[in-house]
Parts: sequence; structure tokens; C-alpha cells
Amino acid sequence: RRMHCMGFQNNTAETEQILTENYERYYRLAYSYMRNEDDALDVVQESAYRAIRDCRKVRNKDYLSTWIYRIVVNTALDMLRRKKKENITEELPEIPVEDQYQDLELRTVLNQLDDKSRTIILLRYFEDLKLEDIADIVGDNLNTVKARLYRSLKKLRLNLEAEHYREIPDKS
Repeated sequence: RRMHCMGFQNNTAETEQILTENYERYYRLAYSYMRNEDDALDVVQESAYRAIRDCRKVRNKDYLSTWIYRIVVNTALDMLRRKKKENITEELPEIPVEDQYQDLELRTVLNQLDDKSRTIILLRYFEDLKLEDIADIVGDNLNTVKARLYRSLKKLRLNLEAEHYREIPDKS
């Protein structure tokens, strides 16, 4: 019984350490969904609360980091769904200087993807996570993630090309 308690305390300490060390990454990820500072901060705060509250359920400590990413993604998606229900009129957000997802053209085509595909692209190319970790975060097997990533990249490329050609004036 004492060992179980000890493990719980270690999980909590380790969870707090991971949250502290990766705060900016979680914020960036949340911001890519919420597109405004206050909502992104709310997502990170709510995610940290959920992670600390539930970390004792994580059996393998090596999994804590990807598990927290999953919480951030799910919290952001929950908040977006709630906002949609509340039917808030969307205003253009201010883009902070540190925003990595700043390219408007890229953001436009990223938003054309479904939630899971967008999450896979963001985690792979903006957060530089391994495909195995991404599979854990989104709750799919590795082959499904690879297939979805491939299809999403193909769709992004086609959409970006379409956007690009729309912007080039006809010289004839």
C-alpha cells in the first residue's frame, strides 16, 4: 500500500515537472486551436488541472508526456465545441509575435482538415513529436496515423497549390 502512495506522489511531481517544462509547447498547441490568448491560457490551465487530478491513473510514467498532450488536444476541442454551441461570433484574433502557426495561408488550409487530421499535422510538424507518440495522443494505431498523415499532407498540398494559384494574377 505504501508503494502505491509513493508512486502516486512521484507521478504528481513528474506531471508537474512535465507541465512546467513544456508549458510553452502546450500553450502554442492550444493557441493553434483557440486562436486567442485568453482561450489558449484557459485550455492550458484546465489541462494542467486535469493532468494533476488524474495522473495517478497513468500506470507507466514514460507515457505521462504524451498523455498530457492528449489532454491539451481534447480540452481544446471540448472548448471549441462549447463555443460553437454558445454560437459566439468570431472576431479576428490578435496574433502574438511568438505564434508559430502564423502563416495565414497555411492556417486557412489547416482549418479545412478535420480535428484529428489537423491534430496529427500540428503534433508532427509544429511540435516535432514521433508518430508513435501521436498515435497514443489521438488514440489510433500507428498505421492509421500514418495513413491519415499521408492523406492530410496530400490534401494540404493540393489546397495550398489551389490557394497559391488563386493569388497569382493572370498575365495574359
